[in-house]
Amino acid sequence: MQFERYIGIDYSGAQTPITSLKGLRVYLAEGSAMPVEVLPPPSPRKYWTRRGIAEWLVERLTENIPTLVGIDHSFSFPLRYFESHLLLPDWPSFLDDFQCHWPTDGDYVYVDFIRDGLRGKGLDRMGNSRWRRIAEERAKAKSVFHFDVQGQVAKSTHAGLPWLRYVRNHVSKRLHFWPFAGWEIPRGYSAVVEAYPALYKKNYAIEDRTADQHDAYSIAAWMQHNDLNGQLSRWLNPNLTPYERGVAEIEGWILGVE
Repeated sequence: MQFERYIGIDYSGAQTPITSLKGLRVYLAEGSAMPVEVLPPPSPRKYWTRRGIAEWLVERLTENIPTLVGIDHSFSFPLRYFESHLLLPDWPSFLDDFQCHWPTDGDYVYVDFIRDGLRGKGLDRMGNSRWRRIAEERAKAKSVFHFDVQGQVAKSTHAGLPWLRYVRNHVSKRLHFWPFAGWEIPRGYSAVVEAYPALYKKNYAIEDRTADQHDAYSIAAWMQHNDLNGQLSRWLNPNLTPYERGVAEIEGWILGVE
């Protein structure tokens, strides 16, 4: 086993970062124990908020427990986006530039406020719904720019990217964002990876879980299972050509896509 703990997060880009959202779910598995749901700290809010999850993740990832975190939204954009906006092919710089134009981590900021030009400078950093990352093409997933459709990942991605930046800026040691920091995760490190529940959830009976709960459960269970049976290293090093690998180091990759 490379990790001691596995966290699956089903994400939502609805409303604001401080809104309690039924669609935000967190499951955690320790060792070989089954994943269990993690509820937010006691407060008037019944469900997690995006800010609350980011702050909780910082706490977990500063503990000396190698942890694998899978989050259900895209971590970067297609290469065409970088080319169109003349951006450096560098993930940390991308996160800074994105948050500057799409400040969706503001307490009262809706993604649609920025899409409509009411906040931020998002109109200067738009994409095309026909643009897809290589991983999305392989997984038959929707574009990160395909808004307002069933099963979209666009809103959750645009809401979640600034919180990846937040976690990265607040956890300074022994944290690996895969594959941007490299395809191999050093032993003893925690890691954050992009997950896609559609790849995993068919392997697990839904039992009494809601769809959102089952997505988070499936992420944690799949990562745990593949680490326990020695297959995780295979998924962390997908079969890509040198060109594809280079592009994926900019666009990101989905764990479990070959």
